[in-house]
Amino acid sequence: MTTPPGKGEGEEREAPVIRDRRRIDPETGKVRESGQNQAASASGKGGSGAAQPAAPASSGGGEEVAALKAQLEERTADLQRLKAEYDNYRKRVERDRLAVREQALANVLNELLPVLDDIGRAREHGELTGGFKSVGEALEAVVGKLGLEKFGEKGEPFDPMVHEALMHSYSSEVTDTTCVDVLQPGYRIGERVLRPARVAVAEPAPAAEDGGQAAESAAESAAAEGDGKAEGEGGEPDSAGDGK
Repeated sequence: MTTPPGKGEGEEREAPVIRDRRRIDPETGKVRESGQNQAASASGKGGSGAAQPAAPASSGGGEEVAALKAQLEERTADLQRLKAEYDNYRKRVERDRLAVREQALANVLNELLPVLDDIGRAREHGELTGGFKSVGEALEAVVGKLGLEKFGEKGEPFDPMVHEALMHSYSSEVTDTTCVDVLQPGYRIGERVLRPARVAVAEPAPAAEDGGQAAESAAESAAAEGDGKAEGEGGEPDSAGDGK
């Protein structure tokens, strides 16, 4: 029986082609380049069927990672700068808001000070009675909750930062400049003075100092007179002797 041409028993069959389309190299764990995939696809070709060695990975992957790290650091720095700017902006807005609130509150309370003065004078004269007393005490309670503080008491040391002296006198009963009378109380909110306390002040009497100076002057005058008399008495005999 005749054997068909090309079908001999000794003829070698063509080896199957194996194409590895995996993007991750199982040996190195790195992403394969397109050239590596083609090389892996062609590795099954050949008479012996032995796998050919894969092409070495290029250095482009390391440079790409370094560039990504640099971009990440740059974006992180930008975010930190934006956060700091926002924090400063938020603090500035809060500070301005508090300043506006304090100014508005001070303006309102300034308008109420004459009313509080009338209530105080009515209380001093015993005229704060009935419904007027209730209204006055309620108003004082409200302004107290808003932070308004009344100051200025008789006998406290004079402070030009919070007191306004309308009257001045001397007294031997004080050792320093003292408020001896409060003509109109002062008001403040925290450290901000809305109106200074208007007071009458007294200073220590300068009588002791003036008396000492007067006594010293009198002693000097007496000594000068004594010297003049002594010179006059000593000069008379000489004049008489010259006449003789």
